[in-house]
Amino acid sequence: MYHGEILTLTREAGLARLEFNTPDASVNVFSRKAIAELTGALDVLETSDVTGLMIVSAKDSFLAGADINEFSDVFTAGAEAIAEHLLPNIDNFRRLEALPFATVAVINKLALGGGLEMALACDYRIADSSAKVGLPETRLGIIPGWGGTVRLPRVAGLDTALEWIATGQEVAANVALKAQVLDAVVDVAQLQDCAIDLLQRCARGELPYLTRRNQKTQPLALNKIEAGLAFESAKAMITQRAGRHYPAPLAALAAIREGAASSAAEAAQFELAHFVTVAQTDTAKALSGLFIADQFIAKTARQWKAKSSTPTHQLAVVGAGIMGGGIACQAALRGLPVILKDIDQKGIDLGLKEAAKVLGRRVDKGKMSVPELAQALTRIQPTLHYQPLASADMAVEAVVENVSVKKSVLAEVEAELAAGAVLASNTSTISITELATALQRPEQFCGLHFFNPVHAMPLVEVIRGAKTSDDTVARAVACATALGKKAIVVNDCAGFLVNRVLFAYFAGFAGLVDDGVDYTHIDQVMTHWGWPMGPGHLLDVVGLDTAEHAEQTMAQAFVQRMGRTTPSPTAKLYQAGLLGQKGGKGFYCYEQDKRGRPQKTPNPEVLALLGTDAKAKIDDDTIVLRMMAPLVNELCRTLHEGVVGSVAEADMAMVYGLGFPPHRGGVLRWVDSIGARAFCTQLEMLKTEGPLYQAEPVLQALAAKGDSFYGCSALPNVSSTQ
Repeated sequence: MYHGEILTLTREAGLARLEFNTPDASVNVFSRKAIAELTGALDVLETSDVTGLMIVSAKDSFLAGADINEFSDVFTAGAEAIAEHLLPNIDNFRRLEALPFATVAVINKLALGGGLEMALACDYRIADSSAKVGLPETRLGIIPGWGGTVRLPRVAGLDTALEWIATGQEVAANVALKAQVLDAVVDVAQLQDCAIDLLQRCARGELPYLTRRNQKTQPLALNKIEAGLAFESAKAMITQRAGRHYPAPLAALAAIREGAASSAAEAAQFELAHFVTVAQTDTAKALSGLFIADQFIAKTARQWKAKSSTPTHQLAVVGAGIMGGGIACQAALRGLPVILKDIDQKGIDLGLKEAAKVLGRRVDKGKMSVPELAQALTRIQPTLHYQPLASADMAVEAVVENVSVKKSVLAEVEAELAAGAVLASNTSTISITELATALQRPEQFCGLHFFNPVHAMPLVEVIRGAKTSDDTVARAVACATALGKKAIVVNDCAGFLVNRVLFAYFAGFAGLVDDGVDYTHIDQVMTHWGWPMGPGHLLDVVGLDTAEHAEQTMAQAFVQRMGRTTPSPTAKLYQAGLLGQKGGKGFYCYEQDKRGRPQKTPNPEVLALLGTDAKAKIDDDTIVLRMMAPLVNELCRTLHEGVVGSVAEADMAMVYGLGFPPHRGGVLRWVDSIGARAFCTQLEMLKTEGPLYQAEPVLQALAAKGDSFYGCSALPNVSSTQ
């Protein structure tokens, strides 16, 4: 009936079958080409004599939504271009909804964004039991633009629609069935048979599909009082969750509210207007850029994984502390058997307790059943001996951050591993090349740096030492990916990528405190700017003993920038016996609330220890610049030195590893938003503050050319020194 590059329309036993199959892609998306072909297929369907239509995917998932690569370009082209981009598919879905026969979306695995919006335009939706559906647009800084804010409230009810759209969550098939977004959930092998049966019943007049259509085109069935209460409570919830930097959830609420008392056609106009407005915000541009960078990270990881000679079937973790227990827990959660080794039973008990605590929280949140928790814990094999490690494909050392101890343990572990196994260290600062000097097979050794808490932090740095082989890197990336982590490969240096840049940021904090600025005010400024916590609070969470050790490592490696002649604020607190959150006191004092969560108040001991200067009149914008400039400069140096391979990887490491505010799009994208030239001009005002504030040569070169990090095809080739 119709054959395009992406869409194929065929006729089978009086029914039409529209199949999406994007060439050379792992998932289907609504590109301009796909939208144009859907228009062509609808032209055929509107004049055909078929009695029903099923929409299917030839991929292992249904549809992942719009092609964000195309959208991100449109965002910068202005309101008219944005509307023009949306209108063809708005019309497509209207035409799909009005076809003179019943329609059903056959959902396998994923129907997200535009994929679910198209499914909502169908009369029925069936999915396999493992499928997930959702409208995640607000996570990209936009709102659904092809009828999602119009149809979902009319299909599932106002409360469900507001929650799904505002949070951008992916919803399991069984939950979507209860919400009446799905009409049936069946085994994947039964999907098409179920669709055929449903369409045949509609053709025989047994199912009232026209009644469903009428419901989707009418105003929402709510009186003014009900609607007012629902929208006001939703507004309060969204404001609290989203925060001031993310306007999309409130824009979605406004679109739904304005269209609630109108027909679907009128409500679609409200949706379009709000989409156009929110798509032009800096947040939308930043979050869409992050999405593209994330796709690049995932693609790079897949390329590494394809080079791996052996998958990890059995993991071993040596050192059952908080980090070791966290890694073991993550492996068990992801279905990977793991051996957990420690030198004494107390360590084993601590690691198992950590795993049980993390998994227990999942049970409390309904993300895991008690039997599933028990099954996960059985995947952890505790041991006090090295011999069981012989069965491991990969072993991760996670003992104390001391070079001598690590070398000794690594050598002992290597001796027990099979000849082909990969050995990794979870060190956060110690050179992988240096640790490898204790090993017989340095080519099979790398860094595998997880971040604390392991279950919550998405990043894993895979660190290549001087002798690490490509296969070892590939196997480490594959293992990290199997654990559900974002793996970024970096080259060896002091602090690797994330901690090296982080401690430049902490050096900026120390300089401000040295100048008499109240650390609590610095924390307030940086959280208001978008960081999840201020630098003082973050140091407490890291642990002041750990931070002081890392600070010394960075100071020795980068004397000119991070060396000090007097003790830093971190060192002063550590020398006073303060350890941070784990000790109950650091920059702040910590007490647990009723839910067991730590609550902080400023520590009066620290205020006395560090002091503040009432004459230190540094405005908030300058505080942000003095905090951020060292971080920017150090990240530029890691790029130039080849520690990290690309601008996208550098930015995503900061977001995933440090919690850099996503609404700013990454550190280097944030600099692009200011302009390299303007940023260097700002640094000129801080040149008396020392080497941390001297614009790095790559930054200077971009400024001289009027170029940007994401606009240039390759970074300038410049000389740089540590």
